[in-house]
Parts: sequence; structure tokens; C-alpha cells
Amino acid sequence: MHPVDLGNQAQFDPAFVKISPNGRIPAIVDREGDGGAPLTLMESGAILVYLAEKTGKFLAAKGGQRAKALEWLMWQMGGVGPMMGQANHFLNTASEKIPYAIDRYVGESARLLKVMDGRLGQADYLGGDYSIADMATYPWVAVGFDLIRQARPDIVGEGANIERWMKNVAARPAVQRGMKIPSV
Repeated sequence: MHPVDLGNQAQFDPAFVKISPNGRIPAIVDREGDGGAPLTLMESGAILVYLAEKTGKFLAAKGGQRAKALEWLMWQMGGVGPMMGQANHFLNTASEKIPYAIDRYVGESARLLKVMDGRLGQADYLGGDYSIADMATYPWVAVGFDLIRQARPDIVGEGANIERWMKNVAARPAVQRGMKIPSV
């Protein structure tokens, strides 16, 4: 792992942009890509699918269980990440408090959490079994759940299924290692 100092805008360094043309994290270099040639990948969803397929872990090879895991991965990529990221920005870091933006992003984040809580009332994990969908979603929810629930309890509700899911995911040793933010 190579930490990227976002505070000093290291993500725009030409060497990093060669790996991630979008100048964003995460990005990987698989030195043993197809045919043994190095492969660079950016975007967490693409990275997770690639690694799951390469290792044969955390994503079914075919069928309905694979489709469910991918469905919830795409739900996270298109909804949870962007909405919770914007909610956090407008609540905590924006230099100007813009009520419309706060209401919009916090409200949509709360709605997504309610959807998630409903899904987790039907299955232990988003895709059924623990999968890349849970890996992608957990960091966002671990950081933002209480913030969003406190802001919009009328939408989120108690979130008991999310609480159970977070406890189960957080107990995994690999998740514990992954959630440790390295110092740069």
C-alpha cells in the first residue's frame, strides 16, 4: 500500500495520474495482470470486481447471487457514496452553510439508509452472503450512519438491521485492518 497525501494534493502528481487519470483514490497497480503485464485500475467498484474475479472470493462466479451482489455494489457506487460524501461536505466542511444542499444530500442519504435497512431485514448482507457490496458500503455507513440518523430520524428510523450488519462487518479482521487510516 502506498498512502496518497490528499492534503498536499499528491493525487495530482503526474506519477499518480498515470495510475489514476481521474486523480482520485483508490487506484491499484496489479503487477501480475493479464498475461503477466502490469494492470492499473481506478474506481473502487472496478477494483473490487477485478480482485473478486481474480481471486474467486467475495463475488459468486455466476447466477442470481452474483447479480444481487453487483446490484448492491452499483447501488452503493451510484447512491450511498456520492450522497453521503456530499452530505458530509455540506454539513461539515463547506465554508458556507447552504440549507438546500444540506437538506438535499442529508435527505437522500437518509432515504438510502432506509432502503438499506429494509434489505438487511431480508438478508444478513447486502448481496446475501458477505461480498464486495458490503466492502464498498461499510466505510461510508460506518462513518455516516449516526450523523445522518441524527439529522433525519424521521426517514432513517432506528436502523436496527444496519446496526446488526455494521457489528458483523466490523468484527471481520480484514475490515479492522482496512479501516485503519495510515498516516501520510
